[in-house]
Amino acid sequence: MSESITLRGIRKQFSGKTILHDVDLDMAAGSVTVILGPSGSGKSTLLRCINHLEKVDSGTVYVGQELIGYRQKGQYLVALPEAKAARQRQRIGMVFQQFNLFPHRTVLQNVMDAPQRILNIKADLAKARAIDLLTQVGLAHRIDAWPRELSGGQQQRVAIARALAMQPEVMLFDEPTSALDPELVGDVLHVMKKLAQSGMTMVVVTHEIGFAREVADNIVFMDQGKIVETGTPHSLLDDPQHPRLREFLSSVL
Repeated sequence: MSESITLRGIRKQFSGKTILHDVDLDMAAGSVTVILGPSGSGKSTLLRCINHLEKVDSGTVYVGQELIGYRQKGQYLVALPEAKAARQRQRIGMVFQQFNLFPHRTVLQNVMDAPQRILNIKADLAKARAIDLLTQVGLAHRIDAWPRELSGGQQQRVAIARALAMQPEVMLFDEPTSALDPELVGDVLHVMKKLAQSGMTMVVVTHEIGFAREVADNIVFMDQGKIVETGTPHSLLDDPQHPRLREFLSSVL
C-alpha cells in the first residue's frame, strides 16, 4: 500500500548555512513527484529529511498519518529513539546515486538479507520474494552473480529490488542514474517507469527531463533551498513562469 507524504515548514542548516528554507510540499499516495534543480539547491537534503537520514531543524514530515522522526508532546516535538526512527524508516525505500551493494554477497543474497534480518521473514519466503523482484527488474538470470560482475545499470536495478524487498510504502530516488554510463540509463528508467505504473508513491531527484515529462504527476523546481515553482510536467516544462526555471531548463534541454 502506498502512502502520501506531507512536508510542512522544513528547515535544515549545516554549519550555520540554511540549506532548506521552510519547505511545504504535498505528495499524494500513488503519485510520482520529480524534483529538479541545480546542484546545491537542497534536493538531496530534502529527500534525506523525508526518511530522517537528516534531522530537520524545524518543521514536520508525515508519511500517511505518521509523524516521522518525532512524537508530539504537548506543543513540542520530541525526537524518537534511533531504534524507533529506524523502524519508521523501513516504510520508506531509498535508492542512492551509488549502489552500495554488499560485495561479498550474491545478487540474490543482497535482496534477501534485510527482509530476513529486519522483518524476520523466513528464508524460503524471502528467497521467493527476492527472485520475483529480480525478475521484475530483468535480472532473474543473474541471481547468483557477484556485484562486481554486473554493469552499473544492473547494480542499480538490484539496489531497486533490494529497496522494494522491504515492502516500503513510498520510494525515494536520489539521482539514481547520475553515476551510470549514458547507455545504461534507459534500463534503470524503464524499471522506475514500471514501478510508477504500479501505484507506488515516488519522489525522484533527477536531471532526466524526458523521464520527468513522461512519468511525473508533479514537478518541483528548487533553487537555493526553496521551492521556486511547482506544476504538471506540461505547465512546468513547456510554460515555465519563473525566470530561474527558464534559465535552468535552457541549460539542460
